[in-house]
Amino acid sequence: MKRKADTSFYRKFLTIYVALVLQNVVTLSVNLADNMMLGSYSETALSGVAAVNQIQFIYQQLLMALGDGLVIFCSQYWGKRQTEPMKKISATAMHAGLLIAILLFALVSIFPRQAVGIFTTEESIIREGVSYLSIIRFTYLFFAVTQILLATLRSVEVVKIAFYLSVMTFFVNCGINYVLIYGHFGAPEMGAAGAAIGTLAARMTELVVLIIYIIKKEKQLHLSIRSYLQHDRVLSGDYFRVTAPMLVVQGLWGVNTALQTVILGHMTAAAIAANSVASTIFMMVKSMAVGAASTASIIIGNTIGTGDIALVKKYSGRLQRIFVVIGLVSGLLLFLIRVPILQLYDLSASTKEMANTFLIILSVVVIGMSYQMPTNNGIIRGGGNAMFVVKMDLISIWGIVIPLSFVMAFVVKASPAVVVCCLNADQIFKCIPAFLESHYGNWIRKLTRE
Repeated sequence: MKRKADTSFYRKFLTIYVALVLQNVVTLSVNLADNMMLGSYSETALSGVAAVNQIQFIYQQLLMALGDGLVIFCSQYWGKRQTEPMKKISATAMHAGLLIAILLFALVSIFPRQAVGIFTTEESIIREGVSYLSIIRFTYLFFAVTQILLATLRSVEVVKIAFYLSVMTFFVNCGINYVLIYGHFGAPEMGAAGAAIGTLAARMTELVVLIIYIIKKEKQLHLSIRSYLQHDRVLSGDYFRVTAPMLVVQGLWGVNTALQTVILGHMTAAAIAANSVASTIFMMVKSMAVGAASTASIIIGNTIGTGDIALVKKYSGRLQRIFVVIGLVSGLLLFLIRVPILQLYDLSASTKEMANTFLIILSVVVIGMSYQMPTNNGIIRGGGNAMFVVKMDLISIWGIVIPLSFVMAFVVKASPAVVVCCLNADQIFKCIPAFLESHYGNWIRKLTRE
């Protein structure tokens, strides 16, 4: 019986995990393909798009917080097989996501040059960035709806559709990019603007297909437009009590990542392009940790919903052992693939060498990240104790990492490689509080109402 239960656990973990990792990898492959195409077209275009993508990254972090908060609650309700509260929480998350999308659209529409100018002072890069931003801003609304719908499906363990959508998006985006960036097949040569059109077309297609899937195939929640026109003040209050601090921290994490571009972009001309290339490759390997965090959150939430606390603790220990293995594999993988992937880029020798140095550093960083991120965001936060992760991130990022990085970059005048080490140091030292809290802390919280 015990062996059967163990097999069931690993099968459940792998089923969810593999689908989520593949989805992340394919989604990020679009960014990698964009970078390669733009890098071979123009380093200026690549840098302009990289600057704008920092804004996109902050936005994605906010949507991720809304989605993760949704999964934390809804997975516990799904453990009890109560679907009505899940639909009301999903509606609350959708309203919040649409509000953020509209606000961001308005801001970048009114202040496009100022938005891009945060990340670089090069006028040519700003021009390319503004060209890209003028089109990419229209993706914000479509992306918000898609991400909240996918998070809702993820809470009931429906994850394969996200992978299929990401594959479709990859081909739509890359195909249009190939035609419009370079001007193939008689199309105009549009550079960064062509990449933006490809992304917009992909986001629109992605949402349409997802809605058709929900209407035709989704059988767990029976979602409809009416589901998103309702508002439950009590459940909304429950949701935002947990999610609001996560929004702050995820938003600040996005700002922290964007500040890497700000810091490196003001150090050397090659640093912003090298950081864009290294970050894109790193994000693909990081997908293994992100997928582990999402999977752990679903499993832990569902198990808490059943009321079996002893099993929750057992699963926590088992998951953490898996995270260590994932970290070692991720570090080795990133170290091995860095050279062949960098060879695909048409970059200057100095930019390529700097990107290579960054990737060697990140090969070590990803080992710590692969343990602390799933433990903090998957187990502890997924177990209902979001405030522990909020406090730890505020102290580590804004009390240590950012001040240290600014001092090293602009006072000590350290090399970009040293600054990258400082910017990512928290991924290593956060392993200690993650271990202590998950083994000895009071992180298991029942969030559902009877």
